[in-house]
Amino acid sequence: MSAELETSEGVDESEKKSSGASEKENHTKMADLSELLKEGTKEAHDRAENTQFVKDFLKGNIRKELFKLATTALYFTYSALEEEMERNKDHPAFAPLYFPMELHRKEALTKDMEYFFGEDWEEKVRCSEAAQKYVERIHYVGQNEPELLVAHAYTRYMGDLSGGQVLKKVAQRALKLPSTGEGTQFYLFENVDNAQQFKQLYRARMNALDLNLKTKERIVEEANRAFEYNMQIFDELDQAGSVLARETQEDGLPVHDGKGDVRKCPYYAGKPVRGALEGSSCPFQTALAVLSKPGLQFILAAGVALVAGLLAWYYM
Repeated sequence: MSAELETSEGVDESEKKSSGASEKENHTKMADLSELLKEGTKEAHDRAENTQFVKDFLKGNIRKELFKLATTALYFTYSALEEEMERNKDHPAFAPLYFPMELHRKEALTKDMEYFFGEDWEEKVRCSEAAQKYVERIHYVGQNEPELLVAHAYTRYMGDLSGGQVLKKVAQRALKLPSTGEGTQFYLFENVDNAQQFKQLYRARMNALDLNLKTKERIVEEANRAFEYNMQIFDELDQAGSVLARETQEDGLPVHDGKGDVRKCPYYAGKPVRGALEGSSCPFQTALAVLSKPGLQFILAAGVALVAGLLAWYYM
C-alpha cells in the first residue's frame, strides 16, 4: 500500500513538473514581442487589408502616376524613420535592431525619385497631410519614447521584405517598369541574401530585447496606432477613388465639372492654387494636377506608400 502510494505520488510529481515546464514554455512564447505583435495587430491588419484600394492594387489596378506618388510618400516616411533610428542606434531598447547596411531605404528611394521626377525632384514633391501626421509621430517617438520605435521599424522593414516584394512584381507588370530595377530600387535589398533567414534573425533580436511585459504591450499599442494612421489614409483614398471612377473622360482623365459646392470636391485643397489652375472653381480640374499640386495627390501617395507595410502581416 505504501509502495503504491509512493509510486503514485512520484508519478503525480513528475506530471506536475512536466506540466509546469510546458506552461512556462508556452508563457515564454506568448511573451515574445514578435508573437504579441502578430496577435495584437491581427484585427487592425484584417480591416486594412480588406479596403477596396488594397484589393485593387493587388489586382494590378494601379496607374503609374499613383505609383510615383507612392514613392514620394515612402521617401518622407523613411527619411523620418531612419533619422530617428540613427539618433537611437545606441539605445538599449533599439540598438540590436540597427541594421543600416541591410535595411535602410532612403538612398534607394532617392534613386527612384530621380527616375520618376528627374534631378530636380525635390522641388516638385511634398509630403501629404496624412503622411505628415505619421512622420510627426515617428519623430515624437524617436525623441521621447525610443522603445516604441521598435513598432515602426518592425512593421515597415518586415513588410518590405515580405509583402513589399509582392507589390514590386505587381507594379513592374502593371506599369511595365524595367526589369533591371529602375523605379523599384526601394524593394531591392542588396545586402540581404536570404529574406526569410534575415526576418528570423530580426525577430530573434527583437524577442531578446530586455523589455518588461508592460513595455511590450505599449509597443503593440504603437503598432496598432500606425495601422490607424493607415486606415485614415485609406478612408480618404476610397472616397477619392469613388469620385475618380465616376468622373472619367474618354481619355481616362478624371475631372470635376465645377458645379455645386466646390468644398465637396475631393480634390479641394482648402485654398485656390495659383498658376495653371487659377480661375477654376475646382482647384484640381484634371487628374494631371495631382502630379504637381497639393490635395488629392498627397492622399493617394500616402495610401499607396503604406500598403507594403500592411501586407507584411499577411505574408509573414
